[in-house]
Amino acid sequence: MNKAIFLDRDGVINKELGDYVCRFEDFIIHEHNFEALRTLQKKGYLLIIATNQGGIAKGWYTLDELNKMHNHLISVYRDEGIELADIYFCPHHPLFTGNCDCRKPKPGMLLRGIEKFNLDPAACYFIGDKTTDVEAADAAGVNGILIEIDQPLGEILGLIV
Repeated sequence: MNKAIFLDRDGVINKELGDYVCRFEDFIIHEHNFEALRTLQKKGYLLIIATNQGGIAKGWYTLDELNKMHNHLISVYRDEGIELADIYFCPHHPLFTGNCDCRKPKPGMLLRGIEKFNLDPAACYFIGDKTTDVEAADAAGVNGILIEIDQPLGEILGLIV
């Protein structure tokens, strides 16, 4: 079985703006995480993003705009020697689209990654800046790590075996 680090996006991978990042121009990738992510890869972890993007359901931005941000992230990471195994996002919002199984704190995105990559949940971690991230981790049997918004990942590497 494989192991992975699931990562929330806004406030972990890129700068938190207080709500959804709605425009590509506002999508600022945290360069202070490059070395930590390379270190995790060297330890054999797959890197997977799992992010709620309910702004799509709210009509605040489009799937095209989200894809533009994610394609940019993939490109920047690749240039830095970092490979994302996948990016999962939940485009739903309960007030606009009803309930779903993927919006955190539900574990749907993590469970998809666990199945797709044959992951051992007990050997995986989910790093997020909200309690809903840790709740999703717990529901999927993954180790949750709660960080401060925009906290450098290098500061918590000691928590990952």
